[in-house]
Amino acid sequence: MLRQSKYSSDHPLPTDLVPLGDYRLIVGLFLISAPSAAGPGERQQMLDAAAEHFARAGLERSDVLRLDVPGRGAGEEGDGALRAELEPVIPLLQSGSLFGGAQGLLLVDAQNLQAGEGEVLEALIRAADLASVEMVLLAAGALPKSLASLVKQLGRSQSVTKMWERQARQWLDAEIRDRGLVFEKGAEKAVLQKFGSDTAAMGQALDQLEETRGKITKELILDRFKNRPDEPTFLITDAIAKGEVGEALRRLSDFLVHGHPLVYLAAVESDLKKRALAAAAPDESTFREWLGARSSDRGPGRVWGQRSRVRDSSLRRAQEALVRADRVIKSQPEEVHRVTLERLTVALCRWYG
Repeated sequence: MLRQSKYSSDHPLPTDLVPLGDYRLIVGLFLISAPSAAGPGERQQMLDAAAEHFARAGLERSDVLRLDVPGRGAGEEGDGALRAELEPVIPLLQSGSLFGGAQGLLLVDAQNLQAGEGEVLEALIRAADLASVEMVLLAAGALPKSLASLVKQLGRSQSVTKMWERQARQWLDAEIRDRGLVFEKGAEKAVLQKFGSDTAAMGQALDQLEETRGKITKELILDRFKNRPDEPTFLITDAIAKGEVGEALRRLSDFLVHGHPLVYLAAVESDLKKRALAAAAPDESTFREWLGARSSDRGPGRVWGQRSRVRDSSLRRAQEALVRADRVIKSQPEEVHRVTLERLTVALCRWYG
C-alpha cells in the first residue's frame, strides 16, 4: 500500500499525482521507503512506484541508471568515501546527461548506505542541477541522517506499508479481473495459501497461469506451486506445539526461502517465554494479565491448555538449545544455519509435543 507525504514547505507542491501530460521535472529527489522487514511484495511495489515516477517525468528505461547499494560490510573499496559500486553517481550528479537531456538515477537499497557515503551524496545532490537529474532512492529502513534530512528539505517521499493478506486478496482480485482469468471455487484461496502477501511472486505465478487454457482449479495451483514465500512463524510454532516434526520442518523450509533465521529464533523465544509464564502462573487469568492479553485472544488459551504437557526440565532444555542456536547463527558460516535450525525444531517438537 502506498502513501505519499506532503512536499516540504520550501518547495510547496500538490500531493496528488497529476495527469501524465501535465507532469514536469519538478521533484529531482524522491524517496520511496518501506519497513525494514519489507518482503518481495513490498519491494516490487517500491520498484513499480519508481518506474511510474520516472515515466511521469518523461524518462525511458534507457535514461535511468540503476545502482544497487551493497550490504553493509560488503562491496569493493573505492578511491574515496564511496564504495566502487556507487562511484558512477559522481559523474552523473556532477554533469548530468552527456547529451543534454534529462537523466534518471535509481539507488536501490539506500538503507545500506554508510554514514560517510550519505554525507558525500548529500554534498553531490546539493551541488547538482536537479532540473536535469531525477534521483529516486529506495530504502527498506532508515537512510543515513544527513541524507534523510536532505530529502525532508529538498525532496518528496512516498511510503510503502507492510502488505497483509487482506490487501493481498484485494490485489489478487483486481489482477484476476484485469487479466481475464477464470478461477474456480477454492483456487483464489489456494493462491493466497501458497504466496501469502508476496504479490511479486504472486504476479509471476499469474503470468504462468495466463498460459493455461480454461478454468484454473485449486488442484492446479497446489500442484504447480509448492511453497509459501512468507510463511508466518506462528504456523511453525503451532506445528512444534503439536509435536508434528514433518510439518514443522516443512514450514520451516518454506519460511527460510525469504525469512531470516534470527526472525525464526525470535518467534521461538517469544513462544518459550509464554510457556514459562504459563508454568509459573497460578491461574489462566493471571497468565493473561502477565501477557497483557485480552480474554478473547486465542493464542494464550492454547499455551495455557498445553502447560501441563510440558515439563519444567523441557523448558530449561529449550532455553539452553535456543541460546546455543542463537550463538551459532550469529557467529558461524551460513552453511550451518539451516541444519542448526532444523535440529532445534526437531528437539522442540519432542519437548513440547
